[in-house]
Amino acid sequence: MNKDFLKELGLEHDNQGTWTGLNSINTSEYIDSYSPVDGQFIGRVSITSPEVYDKVVAKAQEAFKVWKKIPAPKRGEIIRQYGEVLRSNKDNLGKLVSYEMGKSLQEGYGEVQEMIDICDFSVGLSRQLYGLTMHSERPDHRMYEQWHPLGIVGIISAFNFPVAVWSWNAMIAMVCGNVTIWKGSEKTPLNTVACQKLFNKVLKDNNIPEGVVNIVTGDYKVGEMMTIDTRVSLISATGSSRMGKIVGSTVASRFGKCLLELGGNNAIIITPSADIKLVLTGAVFGAVGTCGQRCTSTRRLIIHESIYEKIKEALINAYGQLKIGDPLDQNNHVGPLIDLDSVNIYLKAIEIAKTEGANFIVEGGVMKGDNFESGCYVKPCIAEVSPEMEIVKKETFAPILYIMKYSGDVRNAIEIQNSVPQGLSSAIMTNNLKEAERFLSSEGSDCGIANVNIGTSGAEIGGAFGGEKETGGGRESGSDSWKAYMRRQTNTINYGDEIPLAQGIKFDIF
Repeated sequence: MNKDFLKELGLEHDNQGTWTGLNSINTSEYIDSYSPVDGQFIGRVSITSPEVYDKVVAKAQEAFKVWKKIPAPKRGEIIRQYGEVLRSNKDNLGKLVSYEMGKSLQEGYGEVQEMIDICDFSVGLSRQLYGLTMHSERPDHRMYEQWHPLGIVGIISAFNFPVAVWSWNAMIAMVCGNVTIWKGSEKTPLNTVACQKLFNKVLKDNNIPEGVVNIVTGDYKVGEMMTIDTRVSLISATGSSRMGKIVGSTVASRFGKCLLELGGNNAIIITPSADIKLVLTGAVFGAVGTCGQRCTSTRRLIIHESIYEKIKEALINAYGQLKIGDPLDQNNHVGPLIDLDSVNIYLKAIEIAKTEGANFIVEGGVMKGDNFESGCYVKPCIAEVSPEMEIVKKETFAPILYIMKYSGDVRNAIEIQNSVPQGLSSAIMTNNLKEAERFLSSEGSDCGIANVNIGTSGAEIGGAFGGEKETGGGRESGSDSWKAYMRRQTNTINYGDEIPLAQGIKFDIF
């Protein structure tokens, strides 16, 4: 495959065709990146040693002293310029996302567009980092609150969104006055390096210290350096619930701050009045988009018994039309899983589901043939299940869709939906206003995201993104999520000649 897009992103290579990372000096340990698209070697990035890590943190600490003093609107201008750089490099970066991660090219472009959108959002936010003014109970006193940056924000992101989730955190954290250290996924290291290189150009052009934006690379051991480091004020981690429990407890033990975006086991409730066209679009894209490797991917359909057979047949027909193959070919709907380990997890989940009594109405399996040399292409599948099955309560990062019946009132469907440990995204398909409002009420979905007549997958950057229960409770991106990256300070000013104490307390010593 022509890899000119790597060179155009500023990624270097040597005479042997090895694409080296930004921090590859004086090291002998590397992460090799292979594309799940064709199994080909793309490049290598050096693993951050403890010594290099300490240098990165020290550089970030020095940069924070400069960055926090820059007025927020001027910080927003730096973010605006990065958004322009992303616009100029959208084609090349989108191709890298698609090739290194395996998602469709349109989804790769869409991920870069999310980065551009969050830059735009952050520019506006730079003039809205406001606090409240409160009336004091004491005469000649004024109370107000203001928000200050935390310092170093550590970002740990996952392979499925190799660039967008970093930007959700980093752009807002930086416009709030923080500096960032990013450990991208070891499965998509070149994406991490490319984003850093693009940002470094903006910093250099504006005479801003490079330490404002930093990367470290490696496996979980590099992440551990960040989570135990008291110099890192906030850890924002995206990944599995298992990983989140480790990160959360570690950071809490040192009284650090944590923002967790963890597992999802997302369901769509389909009621008798649902529009079948909306159902198919929302459910099929939600289940097979990114080959089922989104935290918001649709894992479960909870279908009213009166329309169950109709929906089932429509799904079987829709899955029969899916095209699986090279994600850079825009005629294909489904690309590969990220690696062979993920393929084995997919196969194991299918085996467990069958053992528990699942009936596969669309069979799964690994794709064979000349166009699937990487071994990472699998068939999206559908299984009829009961909601009590243990496998249904687990998140499998693969295109396995479980369908099940509900009877009676929509309350029964909501109870089934809420019966899993995860609580990220949810949806209902209905034209019944009462059902929609019930679903959105305090008696309805227990997820952080609840949609009506759209699917579970995908989110706009203007809204706060995150979930409850084993999803971790964090919120990223829009709304007032910026407050997670700042510390609140309450200020009281006495402009009188006395010091009256609060609550009318008397303390006369003069």
